[in-house]
Amino acid sequence: MNGGNSRVHSEEVTKAAHEALRNRGVTVEDIAEIVLEMQLPFNAGLTLAHCVESVESVLQKREMQHALLVGIELDVLSEQGKLSQPLQQIVESDEGLFGVDEMIGLGAVLTYGSIAVTTFGHLDKNKGGIINRLDTKVGEEVHTFLDDLVCSIAACASARIAHRTRDLEEKGMTFEDIPPEATAPESHVEGAET
Repeated sequence: MNGGNSRVHSEEVTKAAHEALRNRGVTVEDIAEIVLEMQLPFNAGLTLAHCVESVESVLQKREMQHALLVGIELDVLSEQGKLSQPLQQIVESDEGLFGVDEMIGLGAVLTYGSIAVTTFGHLDKNKGGIINRLDTKVGEEVHTFLDDLVCSIAACASARIAHRTRDLEEKGMTFEDIPPEATAPESHVEGAET
């Protein structure tokens, strides 16, 4: 033990989170499609590319990366039968009263405000797109945590779009007026460019 003086570089954590999703068969586009379906009725000119940009921005957050790494690891260990009983059976069967999976997803969503929290609840209940596939037990796959984490990512990305919509409306603009990379205004602050 080194007393906690060693830190993992941000790029390594970001790469690991993306790889963990990919290894479980989830793409950024899969999540962006959920965001587009939710936000398109409220946002003229919104494209899948805008939603991909929003999902990518959410995946830059350490809270989300850590939640993904922990949750996916638990799913994988459960598939391998490596969890202690009774946790093994609880996670493997995605037991109805087990709420830790939702709590990890909900914890990661909190940084995006109340709109993200309510959107998370909606997605967790209605399970559209890839969330439905992950929630449907197929073979030996365990996605007890991953389905809720995808809900969390999609909820956060949707909240970002909703907040950006307000910013655009105040300027008399819509998503038709901005390129996808402008979906993340926090990365394009005037005077902050180096």
